[in-house]
This record gives sequence, C-alpha cells and structure tokens, in this order.
Amino acid sequence: MTYENLDAKLINALLGDGRASLRSLGEELDVSVTTVSNHLQDLEEEGVIRGYTPRVDYDALGYDVTAVVQLKVEGQALPEITDRLREVDGMVSVYEVTGDYDVIAVGKFRDTDEMNDRIKDLLAETEVRETNTSVVLNTVVENEQFELDVDD
Repeated sequence: MTYENLDAKLINALLGDGRASLRSLGEELDVSVTTVSNHLQDLEEEGVIRGYTPRVDYDALGYDVTAVVQLKVEGQALPEITDRLREVDGMVSVYEVTGDYDVIAVGKFRDTDEMNDRIKDLLAETEVRETNTSVVLNTVVENEQFELDVDD
C-alpha cells in the first residue's frame, strides 16, 4: 500500500465519521491501525486536526435567531473587542475583516430580545463606533467542512 495522500484520505474519512475507530479507519484506508494512529497523532500535533466535537443543531435547542453583526471599531481597540466577543455567550464565529467594517460576528440567540440585549451591550463599548445587524431568515449551509482533493 502506498501512503500517498494518506493524510488527506484519513481526514476525509474522519469528516465522514468523526467517531470512527482506528481499526475501521485502517480497514477503510487499507493500512494498519498503527499507521492510522501515527498519522492521526501527527495531524493532531501539527494542529491540522484540532479536536473532535459534536455537530450541534442549535435550532433544535431553541436558539431560533441567528444574527450577523458587523462592527466598526476604534483601531487600537480591535484585539480587546474581538477578545470580548469571543467570550459573549452565543457568539459562534468572530472574524477580523477588511472593508467597511472591522469585525463580523455570528451569534445564535433564543429570541430577538436576547439578541437585542447582546447588541446593546456591544454598543455600550466606547470603542465600538457603529454596528450593523442582519437577522438570518433561512440557513442554507452552516459549519460545513469539505473533503480534501486526493490524487488517485
């Protein structure tokens, strides 16, 4: 068996089933359990695989409102604001971006009242000059990962 593309094939197999056993991965990839274990350990140590987590359906748990919040921030305060956003309950993504706004944050909220409270807290920060919030009407795709190209 050639190990060409083994890491990519291993990642793709885990994307299909993140709870797969080393034995089943070895069978699927036609390599030994030891080989799978070694490659998996290398991928984890290199930070390519950063963990194994469940994929949670927040809508099913009552988080019915998803909002995209854009913020204009005073230049020096950007790291402070992004750190604060990271700690806000319900924020699932925070990005520093180029363009008209400095930060884009995506949050999940139980209702619009909770969303409004969180946004008002952000506006109370003197370093936040402006916000623009869009409420998501329909989620088409979210948190999708994609398989890596593998040369056959």
